Amino acid sequence: MAAEDQPEPDKPAGTDEEGTAAAQLFGEWDVTNIEYNDPSTERYITVTPVAHTMGRHASKQFQKSEVSIVERLINRLMQTEENTGKKQKAMQITRDAFRTINDRTDENPVQVLVTAVENAAPREETVRLKYGGISVPKAVDVAPQRRVDQALKFIAEGVHSDSFKSPTDASEALADQLVGAANYDVQTYAINQKEEKERVAAAAR
Repeated sequence: MAAEDQPEPDKPAGTDEEGTAAAQLFGEWDVTNIEYNDPSTERYITVTPVAHTMGRHASKQFQKSEVSIVERLINRLMQTEENTGKKQKAMQITRDAFRTINDRTDENPVQVLVTAVENAAPREETVRLKYGGISVPKAVDVAPQRRVDQALKFIAEGVHSDSFKSPTDASEALADQLVGAANYDVQTYAINQKEEKERVAAAAR
């Protein structure tokens, strides 16, 4: 049989069309082919296989939007009394939560996270304006970058409230929050906070 007639060997999983190995998040999850449903926040939700950039973005204004959404979630989880400065611990919580999500839904947990952030991002909020010494609430649209920040904040707060002084593990609480937010479950803390913000803003129009 001629060399050109021989069938090509099967490519191993996790390789691209050129046969080179594609990097995966935590060595497990593919970060390509992620679908975005909200065009306004798409450019601010970056997905990369890197979960620890060693703070290379810290000195640059607005550079956080170039950081992986997974690392931004990990950084938010560190902002509690129990996890302050413990990035490896927060990364392990996230890794375990992603495995739990995959077991429950049989979906890519990175896609679940992106959908959860899009669903938990508030579109309206209120600011306080002063007219002659009187403080009046005013409804305003939320900038896309702030929408992503607020969604991550709500998810992290929900994880803390569900796991603090509770038998629920932080990884289980994170999995519950992400799956609930991805399904737009109003019982989930993040979605509940988003709905509350938008309800208050609607009343202040």
